[in-house]
Amino acid sequence: MGHNKKHTMHFALVVVVLLLLNLIGNYVYKRFDLTQDKRYTLSEAAKQTVVTVDAPVLVDVFLKGNFPPEFRRLQEETEQLLEEFAAYNPNIKYEFLNPLEGEEDPQAIQQQMANFGLTAAQVEVKEGGKVSTELVYPWALAYYNEKTVKIPLLKNQLGTTSEERVNNSIQNLEYAFADGFNKLANPKKRKVAVLKGNGELDDRYIADFFATLRDYYFIAPFTLDSAAVAPKRTLEQLKGFDLIVAAKPTEAFSDSEKYILDQYTMNGGASLWLVDATEIQRDTSSGRSFAFGKDLNLNDFFFKYGIRINPNLVKDVYSAPIVLATGNENDTQYNRYPWFFSPLSSSGNDHPVVTNIEAVKFDYVSEIDTLPNTLRKTVLLSSSPITKVVGLPAEIDFDKEIPKNLKTINEGPDPSEYTAGETPVAVLLEGEFPSVFTNRVKPFQLSEDKIKSKPTKMVVISDGDIIVNQLDRNRPLELGFDKMTNAMYGNKEFLLNIVNFLLDDSGLINIRTKEIAVPFLDPQRTVEQRTLWQVVNLLLPLGLLAIFGIFFQYFRKRKYAR
Repeated sequence: MGHNKKHTMHFALVVVVLLLLNLIGNYVYKRFDLTQDKRYTLSEAAKQTVVTVDAPVLVDVFLKGNFPPEFRRLQEETEQLLEEFAAYNPNIKYEFLNPLEGEEDPQAIQQQMANFGLTAAQVEVKEGGKVSTELVYPWALAYYNEKTVKIPLLKNQLGTTSEERVNNSIQNLEYAFADGFNKLANPKKRKVAVLKGNGELDDRYIADFFATLRDYYFIAPFTLDSAAVAPKRTLEQLKGFDLIVAAKPTEAFSDSEKYILDQYTMNGGASLWLVDATEIQRDTSSGRSFAFGKDLNLNDFFFKYGIRINPNLVKDVYSAPIVLATGNENDTQYNRYPWFFSPLSSSGNDHPVVTNIEAVKFDYVSEIDTLPNTLRKTVLLSSSPITKVVGLPAEIDFDKEIPKNLKTINEGPDPSEYTAGETPVAVLLEGEFPSVFTNRVKPFQLSEDKIKSKPTKMVVISDGDIIVNQLDRNRPLELGFDKMTNAMYGNKEFLLNIVNFLLDDSGLINIRTKEIAVPFLDPQRTVEQRTLWQVVNLLLPLGLLAIFGIFFQYFRKRKYAR
């Protein structure tokens, strides 16, 4: 009787403990991330993007269907990440959909998706010894308060395998969703001025980049023409912007304009300079092209800040191809040739601006020297180690360059010729900038002339064409897309990262540095050892269950035999 009473007390105690735990669980909620890379722990920056969300955010994820293993991994990682967002803010609701499932006219759905900008990816599915092709839509659509944003889940990178591409995409997932939620939930605050008046690029050539930038910031053109007649008012108006972008100016800056830009920096304004130090001119009589140095009257400006853009050209064996036409009319053929004046750069450093982005394409880029001063300088992008620097003036003759480039590709570069090494072409400057006009005669007088800036940032890129989008029937294509080769380069993402970094008030850009280890199965060993592991997975659980049954029966007989 006492034995039964003791068991009853133990049972009652267990019930009470479980009830208490359940009650506490209703008020206290905690998730534990035991992974080494903390892949299931949202960064503070990601949390801040949804902290103000007070109404349902509905997320449709088009990752449902028959996928190869690497895409199933992307699906799982996406679901686990959305679970984390939903755990932090229950207003995040998500659903996985197959847009083509059960549709009578799948081609019409595909066209609708394409019209909305949701492009499909073709993948090979290997199952039962058969290979089939499936369309995958690696996108998500998020809805909040009558607003909709597209969230790309797959990163397209040149020269990567399907597994590497998915791995890079998984690295980018948290940023992709945090960026999307940030667009939905947080109103625009910062202002960006696009400088005009010094022969900068026409709007149609920069349309795609600034159309994308409008999702984040207020964008407005700002002309410096009035610097000649009302410099003080021009400076006060410019100080109302948080960032200025100079997109390939071609006309020299006056001292008044430079003083306005200098004092804008002194007041803490950030700036992005996309500057060509060279100019390509074509001789109409001979048809030959020549490269000359170009003086924008900015040498002292940048020199004071600790950099120098040299009037030369960088030739890089690691470069983008050029497409040239041969033949006449109906017999015209378009062929790709290596073109070393279009370097491709992908940085190996871990700065968030260049982490996990596609190679960036330059055209006729120049070398940047960094000079000693108190500012902190970071080389964001540089050429490859197999680089040659060409002094100016120089003739650019396709008939001579193409055969030489082909020979270099086929036989290997001449080590005595390509000796420049990694040459900086994009540099970030951070800190307290010294004024360019310290101890100099000022072009006009200010009541408060500052000789040292507040802590601020500046990025200088020695190629204005890095921001240029191509046109198709006079309509801008996506920045980074080359319609002649159908290649997609990382120019857009690189420049967006720069602007986000220069204006970063949410910390979103730092999410890119988060490293996630994604292990994949070796496909060759998977095929070779498939039968072995099928047998192990089938027989091992049955064997363990049989052993447990034998021991259980043995101890049961032994106990009751007494």
